[in-house]
Amino acid sequence: MGMKNRRGNQKSPPVFSHEFVIQNHADIVSCFAMVFVVGLMFQATTPFSSLFVALGHPTPPEIGSFYTYGLKDISCIFFYLLICIIVQAVVQEYLIDRMNRKLHLSKVNHRKFNESGQLLVFYLVSVFWGANIAHKEGLLSDLTGLWSNYPDAHARMSFQQKFFFIIQIAYWLHQFPELYFQKIKKDEVMQRVQMAFQYLVAIVVAYLFNFTKLALCFLVIHYASESVFHVARILHLAGKQVAARKAFMVRNVVYVPVRILAIVASVSVFIFKLAKEKQGFDFATGNFNTQLIRLNCAISMFFSQSWLLWNYVSFHLRKRSERVAQTTVHVPKKKAHRPKPEPKQTNEEDVNELPEVDQNTSKDLRQRKVPAK
Repeated sequence: MGMKNRRGNQKSPPVFSHEFVIQNHADIVSCFAMVFVVGLMFQATTPFSSLFVALGHPTPPEIGSFYTYGLKDISCIFFYLLICIIVQAVVQEYLIDRMNRKLHLSKVNHRKFNESGQLLVFYLVSVFWGANIAHKEGLLSDLTGLWSNYPDAHARMSFQQKFFFIIQIAYWLHQFPELYFQKIKKDEVMQRVQMAFQYLVAIVVAYLFNFTKLALCFLVIHYASESVFHVARILHLAGKQVAARKAFMVRNVVYVPVRILAIVASVSVFIFKLAKEKQGFDFATGNFNTQLIRLNCAISMFFSQSWLLWNYVSFHLRKRSERVAQTTVHVPKKKAHRPKPEPKQTNEEDVNELPEVDQNTSKDLRQRKVPAK
């Protein structure tokens, strides 16, 4: 059983086969997502569908339009995980694949281009969205909002703030099924899993321990730095070497200060600033300001940023040694200058020592070599 494929092939693979699911996974996931959306239109199914579509755990109206977190967020994360799969398929088909067809890249560069294209779109959206939230929360004008009045001012999130973290968790969770949908090779699976797992752990911990304001600023700065790298790599793969070198130069300039800023800010906030706020562990009020939690968060941030710095430095040292080795191999060695041997001149004494017949023959030869005047 087959059906016409929109990608131009005459027939798609059989239904329920791996190739069919991979080629049509966006349509299949869209059908699941539409079930929850259509359920909002009917009164009998609205309570069930709203658990997946709408944000849960709002605060009482007398407190204001704020949100907390709870078990209902799991269903909400699942729905927006489906949305992330759909959006990534749309971006891949209508933007990245069209650019790939014009560039005619190899298989390795094709995978790198796809990865950088998808991450660049997500990073840019997150940077502008997160910067807008930080501006509305007043974090850009007053940095004391990162730690002051904890946990009262941090346990309650605005709609945009909570929605931002729901999307962040859903996006990095959706990277795991994408390993199957994109047919990622085995040698790249561990790298993708490691990256998604690190982001997921950091964001979930900040979300559960009510460190969302601090995590919001960290994510915006980190995503901005990574966006420059993926822009540079896309330009490099597209053959724009001059622009790529400038973009890589910008990335090299901002990468190390961003890592150092993250280390200094995390140690300062977790070790010194939060130590002056309300101490204790109270799940009901959202207070997780204990010395053990703060110390673990600071150490985790320090080692994660130090690990990124180490990888960055080792990568550039390895590239530098490779360039030096290539230069040494390709530089031709200068040959020693050897003076040209002068033509031997026959001495008269040597000729006189020859027999008479040979003397006459030698004289005749010398006379023939002398050009006529």
